[in-house]
Amino acid sequence: MSEPLQVVIADDHPVFLNGLRALLSTDPDIQVVGEAVDGLQVVSLVEELQPDVVVMDLHMPELDGVAATRSITQDSPHVAVLVLTMFDDDDSVFAAMRAGARGYLLKGTNQGDIVRAVHLVGAGGAMFGPLVAQRVIEFFARPRPAGVALVFPQLTDREHEILELVAQGHANPAIARRLRISDKTVRNHLSNIFTKLAVADRAQAVIRAREAGLGTRPI
Repeated sequence: MSEPLQVVIADDHPVFLNGLRALLSTDPDIQVVGEAVDGLQVVSLVEELQPDVVVMDLHMPELDGVAATRSITQDSPHVAVLVLTMFDDDDSVFAAMRAGARGYLLKGTNQGDIVRAVHLVGAGGAMFGPLVAQRVIEFFARPRPAGVALVFPQLTDREHEILELVAQGHANPAIARRLRISDKTVRNHLSNIFTKLAVADRAQAVIRAREAGLGTRPI
């Protein structure tokens, strides 16, 4: 008989954490060996306990779930991280995937699917909820302007997208709606773009972008 999967759970909401523990404990092949309420604590627990799976929220104090996931997958690549969160925007999904998460489910997912996801990622597989899977499909199906990365290689794919839309004349709220992210996230990306392009403001960024040929093609 195989040993049960050892699982660490991390969430800063005690009620949800208790419910998740109770759910996973109903499966005799899963053993919850640790609980964390912030990102630093979960990283420390994983280093100490070396579990098979971590079920990780993204929005936590001290260290967010993406940074915690990145730390865990770099230091303990055999530990599978399953994200369980309320955030379904592109930035959250792809940040978690780039950090090394093997699964991404939304809170409210069927309880049986959560248990199955723990087993699946623990066995080396990947598990993404239907809404998250749709985000991935849409992201890779979205036409991308050719040659942009060569013009501004210091920018990320998302920063390229936003700079293209800015160069087309779109305002922040329209960009947020189009990319399904918040206005604040758009502002944060723009701040990073201004820094990387060494420009002072939006107008200068538009000039740089249009000089490079951006803003002339729909995306």
